[in-house]
Amino acid sequence: MALQISATNPEHPALLLELPWGTPLEEWPEEYLVPLPRGISRHVVRYARAGEETVAVKELAERPALREYELLRDLDRLGIPAVDALAVVTGRTGGAGEPLEPVLITRHLGGSMPYRSMFETTMRPATMHRLMDALAVLLVRLHLAGFAWGDCSLSNTLFRRDAGAFAAYLVDAETGELHRRLSDGQREYDLDLARVNISGELLDLEASGALHPSVDPVGFGAEICARYRGLWQELTRTSVYPAGKHHYIERRIRRLNDLGFDVAEMQIESSPTGDTVTFVPKVVDAGHHQRQLLRLTGLDTEENQARRLLTDLESWMATQEDYAPGDPHAARPEVLAHRWVREVFRPTVRAVPRELRGDMDPAELYHQVLEHRWYLSERAQHDIGLDTAVRDYVDNILPTARRAPEPARD
Repeated sequence: MALQISATNPEHPALLLELPWGTPLEEWPEEYLVPLPRGISRHVVRYARAGEETVAVKELAERPALREYELLRDLDRLGIPAVDALAVVTGRTGGAGEPLEPVLITRHLGGSMPYRSMFETTMRPATMHRLMDALAVLLVRLHLAGFAWGDCSLSNTLFRRDAGAFAAYLVDAETGELHRRLSDGQREYDLDLARVNISGELLDLEASGALHPSVDPVGFGAEICARYRGLWQELTRTSVYPAGKHHYIERRIRRLNDLGFDVAEMQIESSPTGDTVTFVPKVVDAGHHQRQLLRLTGLDTEENQARRLLTDLESWMATQEDYAPGDPHAARPEVLAHRWVREVFRPTVRAVPRELRGDMDPAELYHQVLEHRWYLSERAQHDIGLDTAVRDYVDNILPTARRAPEPARD
């Protein structure tokens, strides 16, 4: 059988042809590989360079490779945080003509880390709580979309910094199934698997001495269940309000917005007596602040980063002379937002030398500068300004931060 590359982008096959498909992935020469941290996998996985792109290459049988490729594409269409599927390569043969396993190729998620790399130095319990929050949000988003993961674990997740928190991305969809809607039993099965898998992974870390002594592996495994159930309840519960109290519904929607979700479809029914109104969020979409920031500025960020940047944008807008909400002659918010990007956001990011940024994206870098400005202003008992904060951040924080995997302050 001839070598075949099924790809999502017409540019990828030509770039991927340069990789040594006639060699088992385990034996690929170093010249093709990119030294990035890898998590534990039941399959052989390597990071490689394809043109300007860094890709993850995973060997597995043809049927599961094609299935996972399609599932990852489905998740992308649904807007679920997961790695991007680029291609499947089949028909591989070795030097002696022996068949080699097909491979699934995904785009490397920039700025992400597998959980084991994050535990290279002992992770504080507060940081671990943030990891559990991120994983719970990911699992809720998957279930809202009708996706049963079938193997939720820390090993099958990548984490990115997100303005003091983390954003979780699905890596392995091999065991997943996409349905129109999940039953309670399907959700509970996924949740129970997550509890068992996470407890086992943390017990393994404990045995290797990489776990903080105050952390109970079994307790942290159960924590994902509590955090998931609390978020699921808030997103899906039915509310009954007195008739005429429409602001109660608005308050509920604002609370969901604060959690980072939009209500895309809702059901409102009056009781037969007309005394009460029942409100049910029917379709809930994540990314409320992401969409708001993207609409105003064109910046595409993680959810918590967007929330932080919107707060700074609103504070800056309030200082502008042509900002007057409700005045038809005042500058529109979109105009002011683009001015903020041009005069504040971009100059701040550019003031940090590229070689010191590491894998931080611009939004995370700007958030870190804002946090440092707050810290210095608290110490000085007055606002020290953005320019001073950037200079101090570059001189005193970044050189140390590049040597330490965890931020200095919770």
